[in-house]
Amino acid sequence: MQGRPPFKTVLAVPLHCQGCVNSVEKALSVIEGTINVECHLDSQLVEVEGTAAPSIISKVLAGIGKDCILRGSGTPNSAAVCILETHAPNVKDPIRGLVRLVQVGEKFTIADLSLKGLSPGVYQASIRQSGDISKGAASTGGVWEAGERDRGKLGQVDVDETGSGGILFDSAIDIWEIIGRSLVVSRKTDDFQPDDDTTLVGVIARSAGVWENDKVVCSCSGKTVWEERTEQIGKGMI
Repeated sequence: MQGRPPFKTVLAVPLHCQGCVNSVEKALSVIEGTINVECHLDSQLVEVEGTAAPSIISKVLAGIGKDCILRGSGTPNSAAVCILETHAPNVKDPIRGLVRLVQVGEKFTIADLSLKGLSPGVYQASIRQSGDISKGAASTGGVWEAGERDRGKLGQVDVDETGSGGILFDSAIDIWEIIGRSLVVSRKTDDFQPDDDTTLVGVIARSAGVWENDKVVCSCSGKTVWEERTEQIGKGMI
């Protein structure tokens, strides 16, 4: 879809000096669709305005040796996230994907999908009627609003020979309509089998909008966001 509205993305990035600020601003400003980049040295936050997916911004930062944590995207009550995992038994790393969703206009939501650890091929991404994942994808019901402009069908994503894939979808939906529903990524659209480790499923949950998440230390564990990130990476999170 052409003419995608711009939105803001905020990330926590280690910024040690003005040199760090300069290198980050230089790297992010050349991303296609970027309108403005602001680095906040005192709070260690980077704000990007434009149409680039958060996953693209993260990859560019990784390319210059900078780690990052997404702190928010879009505006309040406009963002969601879905962690995708296989329900196949005896899988060492069940988490295989992540979807970030940001509503940037009325009935206009962007879905930023990243996958890893899958067999190469073409996969279908769809929002399902139910948020019941007790039996994996098999208990999620049919495609949400199939037939009504097929709003629940996000589209296809290609997984390459390394087992990775990523794509940005434009969807005619509002975020509030899909909170609590599930999202499935699979080579098929129905008749899901519980032992298929290439079928991924997760529940769509509300996520922080820009500046809504200013947590530095977790109140329950006392760990910093960077310590939490290290743990999550160890568990297979993207």
